[in-house]
Amino acid sequence: MNILKKIYCRIFQTCFRIALPVLPYREPELIDGFKHVPEVLKKHHISHILLVTDPGVYKLGLTKPLEKQLLKSEISCTIYKDTVANPTSANIEEAKDLYLAHGCQALLAFGGGSSMDCAKAVGARLARPNKPLAKMEGILKIWHKLPLLIAVPTTAGTGSETTLAAVITDADTHHKYAINDFNLIPDYAVLEPSVTYGLPPQLTATTGMDALTHAIEAYIGRSTTKQTRAASIEAIQLIFDNLQTAYKNGNNKTARRNMLRASYLAGTAFTKSYVGYVHAVAHSLGGQYGIPHGLANSVLLPIVLEAYGSAAHKKLAHLARITKLSSSPDDTTAANVFIAHIRKMNASMNIPTTLAGIRDEDIPKLSRYADKEANPLYPVPILWDDKQLALMYHLVQEK
Repeated sequence: MNILKKIYCRIFQTCFRIALPVLPYREPELIDGFKHVPEVLKKHHISHILLVTDPGVYKLGLTKPLEKQLLKSEISCTIYKDTVANPTSANIEEAKDLYLAHGCQALLAFGGGSSMDCAKAVGARLARPNKPLAKMEGILKIWHKLPLLIAVPTTAGTGSETTLAAVITDADTHHKYAINDFNLIPDYAVLEPSVTYGLPPQLTATTGMDALTHAIEAYIGRSTTKQTRAASIEAIQLIFDNLQTAYKNGNNKTARRNMLRASYLAGTAFTKSYVGYVHAVAHSLGGQYGIPHGLANSVLLPIVLEAYGSAAHKKLAHLARITKLSSSPDDTTAANVFIAHIRKMNASMNIPTTLAGIRDEDIPKLSRYADKEANPLYPVPILWDDKQLALMYHLVQEK
């Protein structure tokens, strides 16, 4: 990256860091179980909601307990169940039209990050009906309050129930981009471990590593606060202690509850402190090839951390020591132990070391997308341009 762009990126990031204490960040209010959702809706005088989910969650019947609670309380529920793994602009328009056609008054996102991103983007389109989604890419492009939004995560990974971001894929160009606005933070969240019991082991693994990526990238970035550092550390420890248990025994209530807590904490951390190049590269891969976000993050995380080199060693070493992975006083040694532990976790859960389908001819375009997303927004340990980012695609490319 040329020196002028580096200076611009760091000045931009410094301004955001200085502004952190006065920016309108908030955390969603937690609802204790499905039975209390109707009373929250009634408090807001809401009698008809749009529930946004995906075909898998709906087919498993995970929404049924909540639907029964709503029916019992005479609250109508229209369901949009066609959200795809990387929600598209077409998904958002379909769900928005359904919301308007049925006279809905609030949104309830039920599922993984895709369903939450879809519901958030629907809210954005309802708040700004004359503004296309593509014009909302970037930061603070909405500026209007969304309809009431409740989030029910069924995976412990995305942290979307806490964040100000929605990641959308353009249905025509396949460009995957992030929308960031304080109004996208859900008003309420329901952390209910029972809805994660049926999560397949591989999805448990990759979504859990997604949460780990959030926590680590938030911690090693240059825009942290005492609160985000504490949340990141607690999330990392919870994931180290519980993810492999949840992977091996999906019905372990303690592990599932702790993973939901970890995902929530990691979400609160990266909402303020942002993520890094792992996410920028993963988003472009999801948009171009439909590679699940958690899988892309899982594979990329140790590779990008290693590529950061000495720029990230001090903070990674601290994480290694605080999680008792290493007692070495040498930062490089401790950091390498930490990265090695991530690789061992991936291997123990059958997460691959490469990603299939990445084409050489696509890499220049993908790296430009990653560069555009990350710079200047993400306060990464070391700045890379599109040419340096291109190397990350080659490193995870299946040979």
